[in-house]
Amino acid sequence: MKCPFCQHEDTQVLDTRVSEEGAIRRRRRCAKCDKRFTTYERIELVMPFVVKKNGSRTEYAAAKLRASLMLALRKRPVAAAAVDTAITAIEENLLTSGQREVDTGYIGELVMQQLQRLDKIAYIRFASVYKNFEDLAEFQEAIAEVGQERKPRKA
Repeated sequence: MKCPFCQHEDTQVLDTRVSEEGAIRRRRRCAKCDKRFTTYERIELVMPFVVKKNGSRTEYAAAKLRASLMLALRKRPVAAAAVDTAITAIEENLLTSGQREVDTGYIGELVMQQLQRLDKIAYIRFASVYKNFEDLAEFQEAIAEVGQERKPRKA
């Protein structure tokens, strides 16, 4: 780290703390001019670009993800906290994938996984649009798939 006063490259860390915002605060001293200064280190997380079906690339938009989930969950008894948790899980998956670009199909699969966990009806709603069902048979297959995962009820 260069000293902001004399531009000398050798500085010593005197104190390290985590700030209220989650950044790392370091108190430093220059070995040449003996002046002290503070630096902050923040983690910069960059979401991958989204590659659409037509090949165009766009920045990831959390608002679009939320809107898609909310549309599928419309009038369903799912808590807002559960939706936030699902969005966080999807975003963490995108960040940890290590990819600079992801296609919309990958994001769609992540959304379907979360919706299947949250609400089966919302899952079917989303799947019917996402998978572009052509006929009733495809729709029935999706319903049967969800029905097979159903836990048996206790009498």
